[in-house]
Amino acid sequence: MPRFTEKEKETEVTVFGEKTRFKGTLKFTEELHIAGSFEGSIDAQGALLIRKGAVVTTDYVRAASIVVEGSVRGDLTAGDRIEMKSGSSVRGNVSSSRLRIADGVAFEGSVEMIRPVGDVDLFSTRTDALKASLRREMT
Repeated sequence: MPRFTEKEKETEVTVFGEKTRFKGTLKFTEELHIAGSFEGSIDAQGALLIRKGAVVTTDYVRAASIVVEGSVRGDLTAGDRIEMKSGSSVRGNVSSSRLRIADGVAFEGSVEMIRPVGDVDLFSTRTDALKASLRREMT
């Protein structure tokens, strides 16, 4: 049985393998790796890794963090960070507080940098409450 210190946390990782084809809406709280193909929407609180060779066609992806090694067509929003690795392809708009785009990435879309908002959950807070929170931080 593995032992973890208080600083280390065992994370549950779900993997959609290379031969997996999924169509629909995904919601998850831990970590998901997509190696096959996905079509639909992702509305998550966890981390998402789109592996090399994966093909994702989406209306939108919302997750805590998103790492793209494969191909994505659709908008990406991450509360923490988005990373596009060399050889990946992203066709869509991205919004995040941190963004890293490596050399060799095919990216077509716009970028919106969002400021981290303390303890506010960007994905479950009403728009008017989020705007009011941002206004308070700016003053």
